[in-house]
Amino acid sequence: MQSGEWRCPKGLVLLAAAMCCLLPQACAQRQEETAKAPATMTTTGQALPQGSGLPVTDFSTVAEGAIDAVVHIKTRMSQLTPLYQSFFGLIIPQGVQRQEYEAYGSGVIVTTDGYIVTNNHVVQDAESISVTLNDRRELAATLVGHDPATDLAVIKIDAEGLDYLPFGNSDAVRVGEPVLAIGNPFNLTSTVTGGIISAKARNMHIIDNPRTGETPLESFLQTDAAVNSGNSGGALVNARGELIGIVTAIASGNGGNYIGYSFAIPSNIAVKVAGDLRRYGRVQRAYLGVQVTEVDAEVARRTAVRDLKGLYIAQVTPQCAADRAGMRAGDVIVRVAGKEVNTFAEMMEELGLFNPGDEVEVDYVRDGKSQTARVRLLNSKGTTETVRE
Repeated sequence: MQSGEWRCPKGLVLLAAAMCCLLPQACAQRQEETAKAPATMTTTGQALPQGSGLPVTDFSTVAEGAIDAVVHIKTRMSQLTPLYQSFFGLIIPQGVQRQEYEAYGSGVIVTTDGYIVTNNHVVQDAESISVTLNDRRELAATLVGHDPATDLAVIKIDAEGLDYLPFGNSDAVRVGEPVLAIGNPFNLTSTVTGGIISAKARNMHIIDNPRTGETPLESFLQTDAAVNSGNSGGALVNARGELIGIVTAIASGNGGNYIGYSFAIPSNIAVKVAGDLRRYGRVQRAYLGVQVTEVDAEVARRTAVRDLKGLYIAQVTPQCAADRAGMRAGDVIVRVAGKEVNTFAEMMEELGLFNPGDEVEVDYVRDGKSQTARVRLLNSKGTTETVRE
């Protein structure tokens, strides 16, 4: 798949996310010595009967510590719609009317002084935003900045001493790792659901034509934690109580409800985007300046690439970062900043952590030989200047 192809796969409906289900309960009693241990266990699991081979983690302390940092967001907006009148069987335009709407979602407090990360689709076009805390206080919020290309936004409430969730390292997340999702599905506030990480670096083609004209950045964490409408912008939390993702979408059936998988924006992307929005009002994006195709059996056959790994460079943009560093069409990128990349989503996720002007090492293969280029990344205008809102 080449960069820039953002078609939604047939047969899969992806909707704004939300969460609703119960945590799996332990299916065995504690052993006598375990029962005597403190009940604040978070990262170590209870033992199941001999031969089961799988631990069950008690998430009660994690949930208790995280739930106060997840908020309920309500937005109000209005829209002008055509007004028609039937006259002797004819539909006659009669101007426009203004209709008001309310929408709901979730958000995560990330600082003690009231900065909240949520999804862009939760707050975009909102004329007013209010936030309800877990202690039932309702406060007005202001929009700090939003980024359609990642579907992230930052809002701010006027409060101090708030509970917040610390960011975890989403790169360290492992498939099979247990997680909690916290949010407000169907306006059922402070709902906790549980599951595991099902996959990483999923590119689901759900961020369509962002208004900024920027290339969408999709590299989702996939989880089987149950999700339903209203939890967009909610928290995906690991067993240490760290925020590892912002819930954003679900795999949905015809009824629009959860059918098994949900998706979250990795925390490392959220840290970068939220920091830029607070500092500049706009995300500082760094580009390599290449069009790539994921290496599979067909690409290997056509190009004589030896290994089914990496990203085959189909085109290098003249005078962009890769071109200036000596890279060219036919090279195969295998690592960016030391991280192995085998999909377009993985490459975009890694580049999304850097700013224009940053230097990164790009390892690639040319004619069967491994090489390394030190690349100074550039913005979409081909410079290293800071772009402000």
